[in-house]
Amino acid sequence: MESKKVILLRYGELFLKGKNRNLFENRLIDNIKKSLIGVDYKFIRTQNRYYIEDYDEDMQQIIIDRVTKVFGLHSLSVALKVQTSYDNLKEAVLQFIPQSGTFRVTTKRADKSLDKNSMQISAMLGGYLLSKNSQIAVDLYYPQSEICVDIRENGYSYIFSDKIDCAQGMPVGTAGRGMLLLSGGFDSPVAGYRMARRGMQIFGVHYHSYPHTSEMAQQKVVDLAGKLTKYCGDIKLFVVKFTEIQQAIHEYCREDYMITIMRRIMVEIAEKLAIDNKCGALITGESLAQVASQTTKSITVTNDAVKTLPIFRPLIGMDKYEIMDTAEKIDTYAISQLPYEDCCTVFLPKNPVIKPDLQIAIKEQSKIKDLDKMIEEAIKTVEEMEIKAEY
Repeated sequence: MESKKVILLRYGELFLKGKNRNLFENRLIDNIKKSLIGVDYKFIRTQNRYYIEDYDEDMQQIIIDRVTKVFGLHSLSVALKVQTSYDNLKEAVLQFIPQSGTFRVTTKRADKSLDKNSMQISAMLGGYLLSKNSQIAVDLYYPQSEICVDIRENGYSYIFSDKIDCAQGMPVGTAGRGMLLLSGGFDSPVAGYRMARRGMQIFGVHYHSYPHTSEMAQQKVVDLAGKLTKYCGDIKLFVVKFTEIQQAIHEYCREDYMITIMRRIMVEIAEKLAIDNKCGALITGESLAQVASQTTKSITVTNDAVKTLPIFRPLIGMDKYEIMDTAEKIDTYAISQLPYEDCCTVFLPKNPVIKPDLQIAIKEQSKIKDLDKMIEEAIKTVEEMEIKAEY
């Protein structure tokens, strides 16, 4: 029996799409291939199936590590590919036979030219395995292990026993662009991850207040963006000089409203950058009631500063433990906990307002001299960085 290992890829929600499904599939395939840059392999696309073949088996784990992070894929299996014949199937399933315990064989037969149906083939292969090992037994309902046999129309069959979960979601690039307000904390990288998981291409904007914040604080954000690229692909990051604006807020505005006004100006700048880069939404890492600037009233006052675009808050109903767990999963946790403070920690008031009044916020913000000019200058002098994907 001639056989070779292949990696079988399964997509998730895409099967729900109608006439435009090809658009989603093509983007998914493109993202898979981008994740495998530098790896030699052959990509096969058949009806409802993708296969990675002809790869160096020493690279197998690297391939798995990369493609499991591609949004749009549901799961994968390392399978044995054989030419379809009953003898070949028997020899192939023997390589997956459990040493003890219960098992079942599950067959999907797309090739209708065979003289046995799926249940008959499963029974035949299960009986063959029983004849080879007296320490195992069949359990069709709650087996300890399962051997899957996928018989395709192309004359080949694929046998596997394990399924590895992938990132799921939708392919990045199928749901427009979003501008992520990216700080050095735990929340905003997770927010970017969650929106990319829904197919959104991520852009980032970061505010720094040098010399009140260090260059290490900015590098921390660059490193966080690099971690996100494993899931999101390349990210364009805009670094905004915020020192002058932040000093003006401190000088002219009520202390308890300083954070509220800072947030308003941040989203105003982010919206302008978003529109310039054809982004359809802003993304923040706000979680309801986590801090003073994330109460319902505070969020309402912040929203007022954005005139055109929606603000997506994918963490709004998550608690800190859930956010931390996701940060560990996507490998941003260790970077986020580094002690380099960003501009959100500069000039912090002792008692920030929890339920800000919109009219008071507008009045306090209007006290800042030449604010429009400072915003224009901040946008004009923004530093653009291309964060390439770290596959």
